[in-house]
Amino acid sequence: MFYRVFPDHARQSLPLENHFAGPQPTACWLIGGGPSLKTLPLEQIQRSPCPKFAVNLAGSGLFRPNFWTSYDPTNRFQKSIYLDPSVLKFVHACRAMDLIPETTFKVCEAPNLVCFDRVRGRGFHDFPTSTTPSVTRPAEIPSQELIPGITDWQDSFIQAIDIAYRLGFRRLYLAGCDFFIAPPPTLIDLARKFNVQYESREPLGRFLSRCQQAGAARSDLERHAISDQYHFDEVKPFGSAVQTDDHYFRVAQYLRLSRRALSLAGLELISVTPHSRLNDYFPYQSVSAVAKTLFQDIGDPVTEPTRGRYTSNASRSAKHLAPMRDFRPHHWNRLADNAPPDKRPLQVEVPEEQIPDEVG
Repeated sequence: MFYRVFPDHARQSLPLENHFAGPQPTACWLIGGGPSLKTLPLEQIQRSPCPKFAVNLAGSGLFRPNFWTSYDPTNRFQKSIYLDPSVLKFVHACRAMDLIPETTFKVCEAPNLVCFDRVRGRGFHDFPTSTTPSVTRPAEIPSQELIPGITDWQDSFIQAIDIAYRLGFRRLYLAGCDFFIAPPPTLIDLARKFNVQYESREPLGRFLSRCQQAGAARSDLERHAISDQYHFDEVKPFGSAVQTDDHYFRVAQYLRLSRRALSLAGLELISVTPHSRLNDYFPYQSVSAVAKTLFQDIGDPVTEPTRGRYTSNASRSAKHLAPMRDFRPHHWNRLADNAPPDKRPLQVEVPEEQIPDEVG
């Protein structure tokens, strides 16, 4: 699934699947590039004991992510992301031999960088999954493309969700994931002259079509620059911004149609982005509420006391804890004897005859 690539095209497998899974659903902030990110309490996201997974240029100028991925060409992203060894980076294998911007290094030479292959045959009924399920698919999808891989549906956010799931995360908090581009106030005012009202989070293309149907000239509409597209300093031309909003709308519908599969996979998508298009389909929580939950589940690394840790021998067991005892599964030793060497337990201490049979 995940591997390193070298300039001579050699590969080295990296066993990262479920590496971040734990005894409770592990959480991760999934950071988008929407303008709302600047309005969120970023210090609470930073302080929380939960990694940050950034997509494309998301987080630029605000904080450093723990994980990062991109779908678009390499030259659209920052040199410092690729060369920062503290960021675990995931890129499609087709980018491995690209040059890192402003350097003579290939992408595959970047520290802490992982490659993956994409899969094209996964639909809404099995996103995300770790294996190819036995479900009848349209005949036009070649069987060789149904191998395990990362799904992207030509979108970096979908790609990030699938990667996070494969790493073992089961609760993703979506920050800066507005998933829509609003028309500027001047454009809304112009539309009102033609008795057209902008509907909240309406696709821009649909809004413009309604304006034109009411008599507005396309050239007059395009004179109004669409600003505030991202939280970082970048602006797409009018037509590109409209296409981007249409893409956001499509991806939001992809996720809506995947809700049953996401539920079966045990993956929760929770928005912390006010007014996001995704809030119509997925639960919303404030950053403060999420941070409180994380502190309760994991602990607050800022306020945890250190006095006495090296000098006290007092028990730190959970309060009111009932007796606990570790048991082996029934017939565990017999199964271990028949298992391949790499699947056997490291030690088998108690002979099977000394383990009593189940009663009742």
